[in-house]
Amino acid sequence: MNESMRTTVKCHDPGDGSGDVIIDLPDNILERMDLHIGDSLIIELIGGSIVLKPIRDADVQP
Repeated sequence: MNESMRTTVKCHDPGDGSGDVIIDLPDNILERMDLHIGDSLIIELIGGSIVLKPIRDADVQP
């Protein structure tokens, strides 16, 4: 998955005082990025946009 996708999402306060935010990614984005519950993402700010990239463990030993 090397092509970029752009979408707008709303941030939700979890209400626990942590300062964290929760975003709901649309199903089509999750599918195209091959993301599943428990996957980790890298978050970067690039050119004024927030960019999410999945962390793929290429060095995982069986």
